[in-house]
Amino acid sequence: MTTRIALIGAGFISDFHARGLQAQPNVEIVAVVSKNIDNARKFALKYNIKEALNDITPLVTKEDLDAVIISTPNQFHAPYAIAFLQNGKDVFLEKPMGLNPQEGQQIEETAKAHNRLVMVGHMWRFDIDTNYIKAEIDEGKLGKIFKTKGYGIHENWGPEGWFTKKELAGGGALADMGVHAIDTARYLLGDPKPSKVYARISTRFGDYDVDDTGIMVITWDNGAESIIESGWWHPHMDGPEASTGVYGTKGYASLFPTLLKLTKGLESSEQIVPDLPKRESHCDQIIYTKQMEHFVNCIKTRSTPIPGIAEGQIVLDIVNAAYLSSQTGEAINL
Repeated sequence: MTTRIALIGAGFISDFHARGLQAQPNVEIVAVVSKNIDNARKFALKYNIKEALNDITPLVTKEDLDAVIISTPNQFHAPYAIAFLQNGKDVFLEKPMGLNPQEGQQIEETAKAHNRLVMVGHMWRFDIDTNYIKAEIDEGKLGKIFKTKGYGIHENWGPEGWFTKKELAGGGALADMGVHAIDTARYLLGDPKPSKVYARISTRFGDYDVDDTGIMVITWDNGAESIIESGWWHPHMDGPEASTGVYGTKGYASLFPTLLKLTKGLESSEQIVPDLPKRESHCDQIIYTKQMEHFVNCIKTRSTPIPGIAEGQIVLDIVNAAYLSSQTGEAINL
């Protein structure tokens, strides 16, 4: 049976999704949608997609369509997802799942009511280095984890267009880059639930109504704390997107650069640099290909995707709490 999927959005990230889908057996990309019809046609020609559209309406009720990949400005994530779910389509949503926790809850309610699947694009869960570090943590190599430090920062660069408009994006660097750091830390820790968030968020570099600088502390229900930094245009970053340091009672792990530092005694430690496959780029295509493989497999087996609604909702809750904390100057209990 061929799984028929449409791409909603034809921007930068959609290229990664298209290549990922075309690497899967028995999958057909049947249509691509962009507000700019010329962009949709160019994208369709590039990937040999039959139909190019500038409106989702014909696809919402299309009977021989199994699922959609939504890679639009954040403002459209929830309304588009809800429309497709109500009409029997499974949905992959780029991160963040919505503009706020309420939109996430609406997506969850609709998916349950129509027995449909939702996957959210927290793609670092499919990365080889990330899963190496997670396996070492799960084996107890680092002992009890008490702290992580993670980064979602662009150095001497920042996005333009809808990313810098609150109405379309919902937030700035935190909603764009910080969410990667948040979900990566949570994944490495075994997906604990957040109990408290404290944040300081500001705009330092641009004339826009969203944030480009942020630091937060998340307290998890397993007792660990995560420090998360987000930003655009910063003159320095301590690590690339999703780079995370993990501190345990028996050792330390670094994700990007990937290594372990295991305590061996007084002022003594052993550093281990794993022999992992060479990366073609930091955000490597293989991550997105594995992500699409998981989504397609979930469609065929009717399995709950991970990361899915639950994981996406927790990130929305944390981001919302961070903005509220920054406004009030107080820690927010979840």
